[in-house]
Amino acid sequence: MVEKKTDPARGGRRRSGSDAKQQTKPDRRRKTNNRAPKKMRGPFTKSVQTFTGPTGDKVRVIVLGGLEEVGRNCTLIEYKNDIILIDMGLQFPEEDMHGVDYIIPNMSYLKGKEKNIRGVVITHGHYDHIGAIPHVIPKIGGPTVYALPMAAGIINKRQTDFQSSKVNVKTINVDTELQLGVFKVSFIHINHNIPDSAAVVVETPAGVIVHSGDWKFDFHPVGTGQADFHKIARTGEKGVLLLMGDSTNAGVPGHQLSEKVIGEELRSILEDAKGRVIVGTFASLLSRVKQIIEISEILGRKVALDGYSMKTNVEIARGLGYIHVSSKTLIPIDQVSKYRDEKITILCTGAQGEKNAALSRIAHDEHRSVRIEKGDTVIFSSSIVPGNEMSVQRLKDTLYRKGAKVINKEIMDVHAGGHGKTEDIKLMLTLLKPKYYMPIEGNHFLLCDNAKVAHSLGWQEDHVFVADNGQILELSKERNGEGKAELTKQKVPTEYVFVDGLGVGDVSQVVLRDRQALAEDGIVVVILQVEKRTGKVIADPDLVSRGFVHMKENKELIRDTRKLIRTLVDSKDPKSLADLDYIKTTVRDEVGKFLFKKTERRPMILPVVLEV
Repeated sequence: MVEKKTDPARGGRRRSGSDAKQQTKPDRRRKTNNRAPKKMRGPFTKSVQTFTGPTGDKVRVIVLGGLEEVGRNCTLIEYKNDIILIDMGLQFPEEDMHGVDYIIPNMSYLKGKEKNIRGVVITHGHYDHIGAIPHVIPKIGGPTVYALPMAAGIINKRQTDFQSSKVNVKTINVDTELQLGVFKVSFIHINHNIPDSAAVVVETPAGVIVHSGDWKFDFHPVGTGQADFHKIARTGEKGVLLLMGDSTNAGVPGHQLSEKVIGEELRSILEDAKGRVIVGTFASLLSRVKQIIEISEILGRKVALDGYSMKTNVEIARGLGYIHVSSKTLIPIDQVSKYRDEKITILCTGAQGEKNAALSRIAHDEHRSVRIEKGDTVIFSSSIVPGNEMSVQRLKDTLYRKGAKVINKEIMDVHAGGHGKTEDIKLMLTLLKPKYYMPIEGNHFLLCDNAKVAHSLGWQEDHVFVADNGQILELSKERNGEGKAELTKQKVPTEYVFVDGLGVGDVSQVVLRDRQALAEDGIVVVILQVEKRTGKVIADPDLVSRGFVHMKENKELIRDTRKLIRTLVDSKDPKSLADLDYIKTTVRDEVGKFLFKKTERRPMILPVVLEV
């Protein structure tokens, strides 16, 4: 791998403060061989490839996660013996995935190809893009992870928490160029709601691929510069064969709100509040966290942080110079009672209604230092993750009952998403002018919404690919020099890999079905004592019910079930009773049918046979 540091004048982020005073060197960009287009594709010109290679060689693009869900983002790009990965995120479990902590990308395709992996490139530091690193990197040969400073800081801190195998994290900047095998990788600064977010540009033998990462356009961003429109446009002028674009807000009309608007609203709330202000938000939404802390300091409020990830991320952001605040402004959460209420801001996790998060513990009087008081203002400065609606509503109800004033984005502009809306996507497409477009990062309906945006601008249907996880997209160069893309029907394995406690991949769909059955209809344990020689039942069966029926209130049902079990076993041929597996199977099937007939519920039947 050869790393080349390029000049900031080549389109890096806009500097401020002392950085802005530094002299930049003349632009020495490598000249490219831009041929005149031979014919038009829709409203745009053909892409211009960077590398040359034998006609017919294929570049494979495989999305291992993020095309059928929000999260688990991971994209693989392969050419001959060279492989790179973009992002390695986790997906939070769905409601029926009982006991699962999260889901990570399936790396089965890379078995035996570990030596070909030239690096893992990270777009930004959110867990849905970096969360699988501690689990996956050691399993695929330990390739180097390349990340911008904020993401690198979070990854390194997470490695310390996990105490797992060491991961080689290389901190880069937005002007870094990487040569990873045949692939030349560079970056474009874009806006998101965490610092150091970038789109990734990959020059391949078939043409240029741009992976957008999570992005939005913000003309008044907080603590960072605007997206590098010049570099985006220059990349488009050189020629982009394939753009892989974020779909999260593709179906929402208009432009995304600016963080400046949110900051102004938050300042107004903090100025007018007569008591404590408690703000619940994502720990990774550092643009929001920065504004709340810095506005509070200006207004003379002390800020108490609560939630492990909140404290950790603020510490990393301060160390990188992204958040500027006096140490005197930040106080421990257990010292808030020493100050007047109107001088306190509490910034915490738990805006999704998570049971053990700080905001929930405060609301339910389970926090060691803070209780909700009449006159408190509670701000939910985040969007609701799908599936969390009921838990968030219950949390709000609890806060209202205790006399708090509750503010959320439905009432005031206290949250701006980090993803481009319809008009933002149109601008990105117009600047990059890709020959082919592939919506990524979202459920299937979000990908379709994103595809519709491209169609509205003139892209033909066969130039927009709505794919499934694992589906192989092949890029090649035709004899006339043009790049070509084809979505094949081939798929690589992308089945869920579950992380459950310390176990990775040891929880299967069968285990999840069992857990779901237990959650829905409970379990009945049947304990049988049989004579070892004859297999005859020597005592009444014992039944244990958990989550099925209350045994004291259903004595007749329990009695009839015991009678059925004894009849089943006693009526069988003694030779059959010598087979304990046969007894267990018979009891499980017949008791299950009997209980369903009586209750129309299907508890899990667990026979335990003891030989005496």
